[in-house]
Amino acid sequence: MLKREDFVHYGKFLKPHGTKGEIGLQGDSYTLGDDCDFVACDIDGILVPFFFEYCRTKNNDAVILKIERLNSAEEVRFLTNRDVYIPREWVEDSDNLTWSYFKGFRAVDKKLGAIGEITDIDESTINTLFVVEKQGEEILIPVQEEFIAGIDHKKRTITFDLPEGLLSL
Repeated sequence: MLKREDFVHYGKFLKPHGTKGEIGLQGDSYTLGDDCDFVACDIDGILVPFFFEYCRTKNNDAVILKIERLNSAEEVRFLTNRDVYIPREWVEDSDNLTWSYFKGFRAVDKKLGAIGEITDIDESTINTLFVVEKQGEEILIPVQEEFIAGIDHKKRTITFDLPEGLLSL
């Protein structure tokens, strides 16, 4: 059985593409590498693997997959709008990470300790921000590599070395 902690959210299935069992996949964080031969979907609370025959680029953030043993648009339609997950190990070794990979990570400051959980990435301005939730409050932390002291992928923690007073703004 696939363990949820071994996977990261990749994106969502789009609608079927054509009539031969192909389906679009919108990826919101990273590109699928050559090692990737399956994706997983949460179906009734269980991660179910879907192996694919091939993957081709549709545009900058979407691909078309041909799922094995599903040979028509009707057969793949049940996957439409489902969340898609890929193995964490494929992402950790990737040079293609984007900031949204860190959603769900715990934010910790070297001096202050636990800050909260990264719940979103705000890219609405020129300065990208981690949105961190702490006890029902939203805290914004600038996404600056010089503020990041360390990343623990297994524990899903980012350790920051933030300038004094930044969290009180």
